Amino acid sequence: MASKVKLNVQSFPRPPALQKISRDIRITFRGDTIAQTQDAYWVLETHHPPSGFPVMTPISFGRALLSLQPLMGTAYYLPRTSVKLALTPTGRRTGCEWKGTATYYEAKLGDGTTVANRIWSYEAPTPAFEPIRGYLSFYAGPPWDCFVDGRKG
Repeated sequence: MASKVKLNVQSFPRPPALQKISRDIRITFRGDTIAQTQDAYWVLETHHPPSGFPVMTPISFGRALLSLQPLMGTAYYLPRTSVKLALTPTGRRTGCEWKGTATYYEAKLGDGTTVANRIWSYEAPTPAFEPIRGYLSFYAGPPWDCFVDGRKG
C-alpha cells in the first residue's frame, strides 16, 4: 500500500478546486461492493482536510439526535456508472455558493434497507464544477463502509 501523502489544508484554495484523481474509491454494504472507481474527482477546499469522505458529526438538542452533518471533510465524486444502486431523488436540495445546488437520493440496499439523503449529486453545477455534473458522492458511515486506496474512511 502506498504511503499517505501529507497535505496542508491551509494551502488548499478558496474557492475550492476540483481535481480528477485515479485513487481507488470503493463503497461496500455488508461486504458487497456497491460502488467502485478509479475515475473520480475530489474537491480541495481551505481547512477541509481530505479525510476520505465527509466526517459526520451528530447535531442534537438535549437528548434528541436531530441530524448528522458533514464536518470538515473532502467529498469524492464518482461516475454514476460506477454505482450499483437504483437511486430515486428525494426532493431534498442544498446550495453551495461554489458548486451549485445538490440533489439528494434514496437508495434501496440489497437487504431491503432504504437509505435517504446520504448520496448526492450536482445535476446543474456552476461552470467551474461542470466536470462533476451527474457524479455521485456518499456520506461516510453507516450503513456502508467507504475506502480510499484500501483504507477505510
